[in-house]
Amino acid sequence: MSAPIVLGIETSCDETAVGIVRGRSLLANVIASSVEEHARFGGVVPEIASRAHLEAMQPTIKQALKDANISLSDIDSVAVTAGPGLVGALLVGVGAATGLALGLDKPIFAVNHLAAHISVDALTHTETLTPTIALLVSGGHSSLLQVDDITGSITKLGATMDDAAGEAFDKIARVMRLGFPGGPAIDALAKTGDAESISFPRALTTSNDWQTRPFDFSFSGLKTAVARYLEATTDYAKANVAASFQEAIVDVLLLKSLAACKASGIDSLLIAGGVAANSRLRAVAEARCVKAGVRLRIPAPGLCTDNGAMVAALGSLMVSAGCAASPIAFDADSSLPVTTISVQD
Repeated sequence: MSAPIVLGIETSCDETAVGIVRGRSLLANVIASSVEEHARFGGVVPEIASRAHLEAMQPTIKQALKDANISLSDIDSVAVTAGPGLVGALLVGVGAATGLALGLDKPIFAVNHLAAHISVDALTHTETLTPTIALLVSGGHSSLLQVDDITGSITKLGATMDDAAGEAFDKIARVMRLGFPGGPAIDALAKTGDAESISFPRALTTSNDWQTRPFDFSFSGLKTAVARYLEATTDYAKANVAASFQEAIVDVLLLKSLAACKASGIDSLLIAGGVAANSRLRAVAEARCVKAGVRLRIPAPGLCTDNGAMVAALGSLMVSAGCAASPIAFDADSSLPVTTISVQD
């Protein structure tokens, strides 16, 4: 019997994304981004995102089916992001996926956006993922998780107490007038800068923090420190600021992640989410994991940002694991906890 074909829909923020997988093989991954419509505002505007999803949904599904060289009748299951995310944006994807599932008379899996980011690993690795420590870093989330079973058991170890890493990138890029989104712009500029030229703070890394909040993050203080440096300094190199700021984020993310590996006795680290595409994070993670004897897994850059392939991948893994499908009527949840991998009755 051939592996099931799963169509996944992702609309948690500003990307209308549809992915199709057969088992652990990627057949299509189409993304229609509305980022240019948000750029002049310096961030995502929920109403604009929702309207863009409505306009892009049908052509994105059609293109994914064309790329996969299949028809709707070939789909065995539908998966969709139910949360967390912008509620208006989520509702567009949930409505489209529910309509497809009803029309095709196929099961639907309403899945967690964060768990889906982890699941995209299945499209590039054939060996079992679990157990692993997962670092999820994006514009809205910075979390450390222990994944014992991607379809059934995720434990939250820590999370950001204020700004997410990607959010900090966007805000500093705005201050430096580098455009939106800020992560890729700072990453590119930092390549020509000196990461040791400016000493920016590493929050929650004092001895007391390691005792009380070992796996939590905080980036608002770093953001403020960079902004104040820019205000107080007239003669500075933008590339040095970008490199030093980026290094502070990368350093803390990996300090906490490898500490979680050591504390749990788990020798595997998976880094996912949009910030996982950052070239400096990938390079430093590889070097530090080798030194610590930890196996590192990071998706290809194109699969790090929000995409439909990751949603389809999680749906496929749930089908293979024999997990129950979601009810045909379920609510989008903007604050769905990562420990809720899929919406059940």
